[in-house]
Amino acid sequence: MSPSFGAEATADEVLAGVDLFGKRILVTGVSAGLGVETAGALVAHGADVVGAARNPDKAHAATEAVQTAARQGGGGLDLITLDLASLTSVRTAAEALLGDGRSFDVIIANAGVMATPQGRTADGFETQFGTNHLGHFVLINRIAPLLKPGGRVVNLSSAGHHAADVDLDDPNFDRLPYDPFLAYGRSKTANILFAVEFDRRHGDRGVRATAVHPGVIRTELVRHMSDEATEALMTSLAARQAKGEAAFALKTIPQGAATSVWAAIVADAGAIGGHYCLDCHVAGIDDETAQGVRSYALDPDNARALWAKSQEMTGKRF
Repeated sequence: MSPSFGAEATADEVLAGVDLFGKRILVTGVSAGLGVETAGALVAHGADVVGAARNPDKAHAATEAVQTAARQGGGGLDLITLDLASLTSVRTAAEALLGDGRSFDVIIANAGVMATPQGRTADGFETQFGTNHLGHFVLINRIAPLLKPGGRVVNLSSAGHHAADVDLDDPNFDRLPYDPFLAYGRSKTANILFAVEFDRRHGDRGVRATAVHPGVIRTELVRHMSDEATEALMTSLAARQAKGEAAFALKTIPQGAATSVWAAIVADAGAIGGHYCLDCHVAGIDDETAQGVRSYALDPDNARALWAKSQEMTGKRF
């Protein structure tokens, strides 16, 4: 049985006493916030981390402390360029990793955007669905042969998935008026559904996939939100707490990275596979309140339908 942790645990506390020497882990989004914290915690315990980021200069500057932690902890950090909003960039990064040939124990799909203005990726997809879901869909599937038996995929989702199920008839808001939080919710539901179907497809070889909610944290993820929108979000979360729907508290970045490393390293693989985790535990289904996971996000038929739609949209079959 894995150790028990709660909402206030930090990534370093979760990994206390864990030796990751010889483990190789891919973390996307290592130019700020949770990605940097996650990479830092892993290398400090001896892991070799490949950090992916859209802006390599920003990533190099942001990970100076991670490089120091790597030298002290015996781990290592290599950086690669990855723009999830461009399938050309995704495929280039994937081919480089496949060409290198070294295997991975874990992939942590941490990168993402939130509540962006209406826009399109380089391939014409709605920005949030294209970046948060489709970019990772192609990347992870393309490099799946590099995952060792017993490996794991950790997809960062959010309680934002409560806002909306995926809309496979109108994924790019071609018909409905665009709403940034609705679009974010769709993309975060897609992150969970991807984990459900990936886990089903790869579980036989011992590779498990899960989705996690890191908590509510002020990071660069909210950079596209106005002050008014951010305040409205915090007010809404506080109102939910007042109604008894959820115990709400802002997390620090080290606390926010805890569930990612817990699911990636410490948790029992059989317990988390195909599920949604928060506060270092597997969440139950809850279709009424802000706690837990919506049933549509774990529905296997919904997951298979999203997989098929994602293949159609990206022109890739996996």
